[in-house]
Amino acid sequence: MRGDGFNGSLTGGMMFRWILGVALGGLLASTAHAFDPFRVEAIEVQGLQRISAGSVLDDLPVEEGDELDGGLAAAAVRELFATGYFHDVRLERDRDTLVIQVSERPSIASLSIEGNEDIRSEDLEKNLEMIGLVEGRIFDRSVLDRMEQELRRQYYANGKYGVAIDTTVEPLARNRVAVNIDIREGDVARIQGLNITGNRAYEEADLLDDFQLGPRGPLQFFSGNDRYSQQRLTGDLESLRSHYLDRGYVDFSITSSQVSLTPDLEEVYIDVNVEEGEQFTVSQTRLVGRFPVPREELEDLVAIEPGEVFSRSRVTRTSERITERLAEEGFAFANVNPEPSFDRENREVGVTFRVEPGKRVYVRRIEITGNTKTKDRVIRREIRQMERALLLPSRVDLSRRRLNRLGFFEQVNIETQRVSGTDDQVDLKVSVTERPSGSLSAGVGYSESQGALVNASVSQRNFLGTGTHNSLTVNNSEVSTVYDASYTNPYYTKNGVSRSFNGFYRSTDAGEAYIASYITDSYGGGVSYGFPQGETSSFRLGLDYQETNLKSTSNSPDEIFEFLDEYGGRYGNVLLTTGWNYDSRNQGVFPTDGARLRTSLKTALPGSKLEYFKASLRPEYWVPLFEESTLALDMEVNYGDGYGGTEDLPIFENYYGGGTGSVRGFRSNSLGPRATGEGIDRSIGGAFEANATLEYLFPPGGSESLRLGLFVDAGNVWEDVDAFAPEDFRASYGAGVVWLTPMGVLKLSYAKPLAHESGDELDAIQFNIGTPY
Repeated sequence: MRGDGFNGSLTGGMMFRWILGVALGGLLASTAHAFDPFRVEAIEVQGLQRISAGSVLDDLPVEEGDELDGGLAAAAVRELFATGYFHDVRLERDRDTLVIQVSERPSIASLSIEGNEDIRSEDLEKNLEMIGLVEGRIFDRSVLDRMEQELRRQYYANGKYGVAIDTTVEPLARNRVAVNIDIREGDVARIQGLNITGNRAYEEADLLDDFQLGPRGPLQFFSGNDRYSQQRLTGDLESLRSHYLDRGYVDFSITSSQVSLTPDLEEVYIDVNVEEGEQFTVSQTRLVGRFPVPREELEDLVAIEPGEVFSRSRVTRTSERITERLAEEGFAFANVNPEPSFDRENREVGVTFRVEPGKRVYVRRIEITGNTKTKDRVIRREIRQMERALLLPSRVDLSRRRLNRLGFFEQVNIETQRVSGTDDQVDLKVSVTERPSGSLSAGVGYSESQGALVNASVSQRNFLGTGTHNSLTVNNSEVSTVYDASYTNPYYTKNGVSRSFNGFYRSTDAGEAYIASYITDSYGGGVSYGFPQGETSSFRLGLDYQETNLKSTSNSPDEIFEFLDEYGGRYGNVLLTTGWNYDSRNQGVFPTDGARLRTSLKTALPGSKLEYFKASLRPEYWVPLFEESTLALDMEVNYGDGYGGTEDLPIFENYYGGGTGSVRGFRSNSLGPRATGEGIDRSIGGAFEANATLEYLFPPGGSESLRLGLFVDAGNVWEDVDAFAPEDFRASYGAGVVWLTPMGVLKLSYAKPLAHESGDELDAIQFNIGTPY
């Protein structure tokens, strides 16, 4: 039986077949049109391995019942090739059945990158994914050339012009391949020369001071400034441009920047050509537009005055100041556009700031995401921007700071999203990344002041996502044994009044801490309340009962025996604690900006066995510097005394100085007054203490859990405030490490004395682990 269409030869089973050899362009069209049409009664796809027949039929422009002619056949082949799934497609006919013979391209089973050190694998893989080279995708050999070009582009941008890239494609079972990329990065091209030509107003050396890049100097052994990078050169050229534009050279331009390589691709020479133009001054400044706040108030924000040399940065600062001021009135999308007008004959610039406040913007909805454990209400009670209220950036920023200070989250992002169909509404998107807020631990540690530590603790700072803090701790060291339990609800009332309960037992052998020898056993408990005073401060009030037993040892100094003779060895005291705290830190762990002030007064109430008080003042400041580094200042003053029937501060409440938390480089607890007694030379502490630390901190490699620092410490302990003398201060300098580890906080420091006296006990290296941060 002859089919009604294609001419063909008769074979067994009356099978008529036609085969179309496929090529691109005219060959495809001419071959497809060389056959007569027929009606397709069925479609069969052969040769599939991973791709489903349904996927092929979805892309096929032919359906059962269609009349297939040469043009439609050519279109079908084109569409199937366009999917990228196949490297061969043939159309055949079996009677009235259209048979599609395909040969699939292999899929990428694995993609490995070896040898890369300068660029992270994650960054390389992200860029390779953009060009289609990723596990699971169809393998296209032509992509390899694009891949190599992309990798070279990235390495060239980092100054590694000698990079070599070898790619192998390994066939695997089930029509898959493994793509292996081997990179030999080579050395970074080093800058040997950097020249600026065309400059007249400023010396080349002064201009190059603003550059990060440059030849290595004779004393810059560890500097990386000579490592060429296109990105860093772009930044340096922008710094050069800013240098001139901020000094009145409004027509300044960089006419060319040429980067030359030596034949061995190891040395770079950079030539920058500039045209300075003339220096311009400001003729006038004015504000035009609509002013929802008094015009005079906005004019006070203008950072540039007539007669001054023109400065682009001051113009930009003015626009930012006015925009921020308008935003605090609810005009979140205000525009302040500076419009300069040039008088080139007199070399003057007039600047008009066009103020377009737009509409006041309201928050329609606040949406919270990422909190898989923390309840929404715990987050919402810290947010100071309200729904259906004006959007105020200061309240959004305050909300972000308060959430960061909780310590529950590794990251807090707050973004605004315009509501579709409106021009005065936004949604506030709050996304958080939770960090573990609880711990169940048992382990060992070491404290320079307490020796070996054995501890077990259960602590949850965000119990069941409610924001309450529960803890149970057992610590056992050479110096003390401590059992402690506490509970804090930071929102005991809706207004943010907190309530805490605590109970403890403590046994201390002071002689093991290298201070005057005595033993105390204490237990007690209490309750305290915290009252918020605005957004960044709070007042604390607490009442505790504490029972203490004091015992002497064979090595106790005279002062211990005298105290026991006068007051006995058992004391029951009712303690009233008050305090005021201020906290504007940007985050609770490793802050980089803000301040904290902690004050407290603990008083044993009249009628207690011992009547005394202890007062503390501790201000701390953090100032952000460059590249995530921070300058931190920590000061502390402590003072105590007796009253009523108690002459002095009880001896077991004395302050001690030296070591971590005081003056590093001096043995822990060694500073201050010495005990008296035959053969006894140990510190007995004092009633007045003063310490200060100035520290430069930075996270190596951007680490979230590690800080390195350079510090200067100063401080000492005196018998009482009347004995204070500035010349008694001890001081040291050194370097330190703070690392948040699973075992606790590790602190390591190396310090050398700046001011010390003969007889001081020095300890250069000090180490603690497993102690609170």
